[in-house]
Amino acid sequence: MRKVYYIYNPRTETYERVYPTVRQRIFNVIRRLLFGMGLGAGSFLIFFFIFGSPSEKELRIENSRLLAQYNVLSRRLDNALEVLEDIQLRDDNLYRFIFQAEPISSAIRTAGYGGTNRYEELMGLANADLVVNTTQKMDLLNKQLYIQSNSFDDVVDMMKNNDQMIKSVPAIQPVSNKDLKKTASGYGMRIDPIYGTPKFHAGMDFSASPGTDIYATGDGVVTKAGWEKEYGNMVEIDHGFGYVTKYAHMQSINVKPGRKVMRGEVIGGVGSTGKSTGPHLHYEVIYKGKHVNPVNYYFMDLSADDYDKMIQLAATHGKVLD
Repeated sequence: MRKVYYIYNPRTETYERVYPTVRQRIFNVIRRLLFGMGLGAGSFLIFFFIFGSPSEKELRIENSRLLAQYNVLSRRLDNALEVLEDIQLRDDNLYRFIFQAEPISSAIRTAGYGGTNRYEELMGLANADLVVNTTQKMDLLNKQLYIQSNSFDDVVDMMKNNDQMIKSVPAIQPVSNKDLKKTASGYGMRIDPIYGTPKFHAGMDFSASPGTDIYATGDGVVTKAGWEKEYGNMVEIDHGFGYVTKYAHMQSINVKPGRKVMRGEVIGGVGSTGKSTGPHLHYEVIYKGKHVNPVNYYFMDLSADDYDKMIQLAATHGKVLD
């Protein structure tokens, strides 16, 4: 509805209607158009700078997704490198040790890439540090996997050439312990349960009911079978290749000195003879005259996950039974 304007006429003492001129009407129309255009342009600019264009909004969302994916990928690569490091340790300290082969040097495993900057083209990207760091981890993982694959090829060749050695090396747990619940205490300094003083524990303890079967952990020849001081009833097996195992505190003994035994053969039953505070088996592995940690010699029994659990359980203090 168009506005109507009036002006007071003092002579007639009445309000008279005012009719705008054509010029005034044109000016009013132009003024309203300019005001509307300015208001529209201002609203557009405010919306654009605050909310952005639809394409820019989609681009920001996509960039956020990519950044999140890079962070997830970086964490997964960290986890993969940790798993690979565990495999490398087992390779150097277990598989190669068994075959008396030199471990792969850390210089070879961790050597970087030479030559020009491999990541120069990535430096101009948004979040360049994250992108370059993730790419470096991927390259490192690929290289170390290649080296580890070649190492396992070498181990397989050594196994083929050492069939008797594979049969003889202690490689299983001396009692049935699939759920690992019988693992009582591991190798290392522990508190003596009787004297309450620190003492080096030269083997591993497995708690089990009296009479539980005890297995030879590798092929060999029984060298001792009978009573021995703090060990109580014990069996000693010479596996050759520098390996000897001992089984102590037994309730019963099924073998005699000179007897050839095979891996998995029952050699007696769990007991609590000698210096013992309860039914259990004390198990030792000796290599070239020196005690070594038995936890590294269950590789035919344990998966990688179970091996990690066994290491944690074996490190438990306060559960030594002899």
